[in-house]
Amino acid sequence: MKKNPVSGAAPAALIVLLLLAALGGCSGKEPEGAQSPGAASGQNAGNVQASAAPAGRLYIYNWTYYTPLSVIEKFEAEYGVDVIYDVFASNEEMYAKLQAGGSGYDVIFPSGDYVSIMINQGMLERIDRSKLSNLGNIDPQVLQKTAYDPLMDYSVPYYWGAAGIAVNTSKVPVFERSWSIFSRADLKNRMTMLDDMREVMGDALVHLGYSVNTDNPAQIAAARDLVNNVWKPNLTKFDAEAFGKGYANGEFWVVQGYAEGVYEEIADNKDLIASTVFFIPSEGGPAYIDSMCIPKGAQNPDLAHKFIDFIHRPAIYAEFADTFGFPATVNIPARPLKASPPHYTLEDVADKELKDNIGEALELYDDAWFNSIRVGD
Repeated sequence: MKKNPVSGAAPAALIVLLLLAALGGCSGKEPEGAQSPGAASGQNAGNVQASAAPAGRLYIYNWTYYTPLSVIEKFEAEYGVDVIYDVFASNEEMYAKLQAGGSGYDVIFPSGDYVSIMINQGMLERIDRSKLSNLGNIDPQVLQKTAYDPLMDYSVPYYWGAAGIAVNTSKVPVFERSWSIFSRADLKNRMTMLDDMREVMGDALVHLGYSVNTDNPAQIAAARDLVNNVWKPNLTKFDAEAFGKGYANGEFWVVQGYAEGVYEEIADNKDLIASTVFFIPSEGGPAYIDSMCIPKGAQNPDLAHKFIDFIHRPAIYAEFADTFGFPATVNIPARPLKASPPHYTLEDVADKELKDNIGEALELYDDAWFNSIRVGD
């Protein structure tokens, strides 16, 4: 069995599957809503040597569709710097790359379970809270949920949300708002789920009435069997990167994913927008709190602190939330500043269970995912 990452070694199966992508550096791909303009565009932060990072550049490693271009441009103009923006599709990809020696980043955006792992492994710099004037804008309810770092010693919450399901009602007019939609054989080869172990396994666990953080081997095995034997036969693929594009071009009618990844892709298709329903199943599912962290060895920590504080200005946070159709879940003063309704509400995520660092039980999830569910894909 693989060593537990909390013990100080990366999961072997995880690294075997992801090491090529990690060592190859980032693709140079930049998110459609957030690439750096001007001379900085096209730079590949993944190939930057830590010792050579210029002080006038901020290197960000973030999820796709997660920081608006308009916010990046405002930050660049105010501080006279260039932002180099690199993307990942899953926590596992981000973690594997940093574990394999990926360097040069100043700000990264892991989810809470990986913040916990990275704190335990000494992979993050301490946050200097004296440099952050906007921490008081963060909802105390969010901080109560960050038991892994409640005082923000290593992480500052960025966004609290959850993945859900998008359905094209012109193709699927009748459906249950439940994870059971993926058991429908009549939709075979028209559906995708995320290529994300904790998300998919978590969906199966809550559908069976279990915790997304269970360490019970029998429950984990039952979730594995549900995904493998009932859901997977109806899926075209597991996809954490292009599910929005596939939905937009009509290839897929039902996709598990993030609302912003779907609506960004269909923004110019009024008919598809009108026929799209996005929901987070009421039965539950994994929620996440993504945070801004400074990785160990960052070359521009002062600039990183400026960016973190900039994000939590109420007007900036409202702009971020409006761009992607988010509720302003983390920043309270931003809520009345929002100009448009979100794709889902704060109430939709408030009662969902956060993914925790599950310690040695991660070996059981790895085994179910890599040695069963994803075998042959």
